[in-house]
Amino acid sequence: MTARTLIRSSFTLERDYRAPPERAFQAFADPATKALWFGGPADEWEDLGTGLDFREGGHEYNEGRFHKNDIVSRFDAYYHEITPNERIVYNYEMRINGEKLSVSLASIEFAPNGTGTHLTLSEYGVFFDELDDPRGRELGTIDLLDSLGRLLDA
Repeated sequence: MTARTLIRSSFTLERDYRAPPERAFQAFADPATKALWFGGPADEWEDLGTGLDFREGGHEYNEGRFHKNDIVSRFDAYYHEITPNERIVYNYEMRINGEKLSVSLASIEFAPNGTGTHLTLSEYGVFFDELDDPRGRELGTIDLLDSLGRLLDA
């Protein structure tokens, strides 16, 4: 029998964007805007479906296939607390080819910083059976926040 394991990990990332908190928050709340920065790179990724019900109790999903290896990745999130222009708290699970890799609790805070936004994202994750790498998750989140920055700072 294969040993079952749990790996627990957490990280906090901070970013400063030139856009005001209202615009930064909207990049998470509006499906069309979120599609511009959240998800796999268009040249490496086939979108298999997305949905965003951005409200407390709402569900978001993002599923796609990587061209290079035919792997299907799925993100499913559930929103618990939304305070417009201030904070978002949600949990999410990640799956690869239908197999659950992890479950995480995340919070995002938007604070005014001059005319821009100071964003703080904190995440606590539980990773199952060494199927995913916590450092890889943090690096993936860094990539997403960098993509968000390119949109907000344009």
